[in-house]
Amino acid sequence: MDVILLERVEKLGAMGDVVSVKPGFARNYLIPQEKALRATKANKARFEAEREYLEQRNAENREKASTDGEAIKDTQVIMIRRAGDTGQLYGSVSVRDIYEALQTKGVSVKRNQIVTEKPIKTLGVHDVSVRLHAEVSVPITVNVARSEDEAERQAKGEDVIATQQAEDRADAEEMMAERAENAASMFEGDAPEAIEGEAITEGDASELQATEAELSRAAHPEPIAKPAEEPAEGEATEIGGE
Repeated sequence: MDVILLERVEKLGAMGDVVSVKPGFARNYLIPQEKALRATKANKARFEAEREYLEQRNAENREKASTDGEAIKDTQVIMIRRAGDTGQLYGSVSVRDIYEALQTKGVSVKRNQIVTEKPIKTLGVHDVSVRLHAEVSVPITVNVARSEDEAERQAKGEDVIATQQAEDRADAEEMMAERAENAASMFEGDAPEAIEGEAITEGDASELQATEAELSRAAHPEPIAKPAEEPAEGEATEIGGE
């Protein structure tokens, strides 16, 4: 469907341009919002007759949007969400969520004026725009965190996920050091080669070999010698010969 734009529409054109759009987009959005007219011969003539008035109205709306924008510029809303250790949310933050958060803060905007480049699915401070007019967009931020404390730290510029990962690495290194220390104490300060990488002294080697020999004998005992057979009854025992 061809329509005449009554104001600048992003990705479509400027005021007075005749553009082709999908019928549903024109009937459900552009025409009801008074952003466009059907590009009929009568409407083209009407637009030319009212161009000066439309340009003046557009300028007034732009000025009002700029004034309103100053009141909400750099507004920050906090969204508390569950997330994994990597910062990935269990779900996402939608435009509706942001709209409701703004309403709670007393910021009066329309839901379709909130613009996000993509769904918010990670922790952090995200930039969002509120388009109050075709030529006026105001930046706000959405602080997505797992707690109020994390939100406060993120607002100060901290990367809470990087901090958590660094703390986890430090804990793991401390645990490994503690295990190595415990293992060393079991050998009275002389840790085995597999633990400390130090050579075993000659005395220690002899002691270890003796211990291994004892364990081997315990596991594989020598067979008990079979007693000599006694002579059968009635048989003479030869002593020293005849």
